[in-house]
Amino acid sequence: MRLLRLLPLLILWPALGAAQPLEDLELVARRAAGQLEAAQNALAAAERADDRVRALTMTIRAYENGLIALREGLRRAAIRENAMRQQFEAQREKVMRLVGVLQSIETSPTPLLLLHPSGPVGTARSGMMVSSVTPALQREAEVLRKHLEEIALLRALQESAAETVQEGLAGVQEARTALSQAIQNRVDLPQRFLTDPEALARLIDSAETLQGFASGLTELGDEGPDLPEFDPSRGGLPLPVAGSVLRRANEADAAGIVRPGIVVATEPRALVTTPWPATIRYLGPLLDYKNVMILEPGGGYLLVLAGLEEVYGELGEVLPAGAPVGLMGGNAPDEAAFAAGAPELGGVNRTETLYIEARQGDDPINPGQWFAID
Repeated sequence: MRLLRLLPLLILWPALGAAQPLEDLELVARRAAGQLEAAQNALAAAERADDRVRALTMTIRAYENGLIALREGLRRAAIRENAMRQQFEAQREKVMRLVGVLQSIETSPTPLLLLHPSGPVGTARSGMMVSSVTPALQREAEVLRKHLEEIALLRALQESAAETVQEGLAGVQEARTALSQAIQNRVDLPQRFLTDPEALARLIDSAETLQGFASGLTELGDEGPDLPEFDPSRGGLPLPVAGSVLRRANEADAAGIVRPGIVVATEPRALVTTPWPATIRYLGPLLDYKNVMILEPGGGYLLVLAGLEEVYGELGEVLPAGAPVGLMGGNAPDEAAFAAGAPELGGVNRTETLYIEARQGDDPINPGQWFAID
């Protein structure tokens, strides 16, 4: 996908005199284009399965960022076009009346224009009035012409984005499929082994709550390579998925239920990655949380990611930061749904939710103190 196709929509925006600049989206689009180019180069040079996994992860992230920027650009373009049309309709009747007056003056015989009921003085005054009104009319006509040109340009830019959308949606889906295959072929990750594997099976069978299950996990011993110290990452961890925080820790949901984690709204089929090097302590279905991924970054901490549609990896694998651990659910939009939803959905289509909980020992801790969510 040539994400630079996004840039005409974003770069031309300031030239149109838009009230809401798109410098932020232009930066996102340029960054996404650079990410995609780097990912494609890494993919071409990949010799091992883990190299392909890293390159494909970069590719999917680049597509996600570029499509988010494109959707937001289309949304703002639609808003701007609507505002221009309203201004045009508000001014059109007034301008058309004035243009009609000028046209009638232009087509009237010259001797009649020199006559006025009040005599020569009235004729002179009316001539002065017409001469003073004419520049104002010309200015109004010029403004109207620019509005019409902007409307036409916005419409053309929105229509030209269709090919980019189609290519992007197809490209990200191909990358997801290739990533799943590359993860299956990955065999060289370090591992930490449970000293009592049967204890995990008993814990799964007896789990009644997420809190109880996570607390039980911290009591299971394991052995293997050490991980980087987790405490210095406090406040700077990236969210494991592209999205926006829907509910913070201890905020009640619509049913009045309070949970110690945060809820992140995401796009369908969004990629979920590790925010820090961590060991997979559990992955799979758990209670009513869909698929759950529980990561141990060391130091007695656990990160719980719940609500995934697919999970990647094997129990005990030690993953580097940024490694893919799964995909969110939902149906990825097709080209028509993407374009149609842009104006109404606030630039995003975040219909899926990822629940993120952080724990230290037996106690939950506020993820907002660890993730850079502000």
